[in-house]
Amino acid sequence: MRTSRELTALLPTLNAAEGLGGTLAALRGQVAAILVADGGSTDGTIAVAEAAGAQVIAAPRGRGNQLSAGAVAVHTPWVLVLHADTRPGTGWQAAAEAFMGDPANASRAAYFRFALDDPSPQARRLERAVAWRCRALALPYGDQGLLIPRTLLDAVGGYRPTPIMEDVDLVRRIGRDRLVGLSVPFITSAARWRAEGWWRRSARNLACLSLWFVGVPPERIARLYARRR
Repeated sequence: MRTSRELTALLPTLNAAEGLGGTLAALRGQVAAILVADGGSTDGTIAVAEAAGAQVIAAPRGRGNQLSAGAVAVHTPWVLVLHADTRPGTGWQAAAEAFMGDPANASRAAYFRFALDDPSPQARRLERAVAWRCRALALPYGDQGLLIPRTLLDAVGGYRPTPIMEDVDLVRRIGRDRLVGLSVPFITSAARWRAEGWWRRSARNLACLSLWFVGVPPERIARLYARRR
């Protein structure tokens, strides 16, 4: 049976010191290694990561660039990719080990249930919308975590050095038939939704997804995304 000792957690970071400590604490002792691919943080991100025992590598800014660089440094058979402000929920390790231990999943990837650390009705509505998107469109995002065999990640071409939508780009190449949803929550900070407005941030994310699907270059989408922040 495969265990989490065959698993590396890979996190892209950029000025993520505030929430990173909680995420690393939830991972500590439950994975073989923690690898932080940093895009040039100017706050205490690197210090927080190193204090938690994570390996830190420098990479060009942009999650696609950072994850592409980080994946090269992974030497375990499995990778868990997650965002710096996303914490694995209770029971995640058992769920991950059960998935990794099933031979049928040797060429499949898993994502976790999206959850927010906010008690508001807006948060519950967004969680339900994300659950629908995953069921109907097979489009989990990076803040749900992605558990993937290194062989599958390599076979589909890995993370592309794109400035935005790197998670959508990858899961589309993996394909619906090779994606499995796990019921354990991965809990993401709702701070950005509270700061920017629930509807505004959600609408902007949907607009970016729509532009990506109609073929707008990722570089242009990234500029539009930054302009509306």
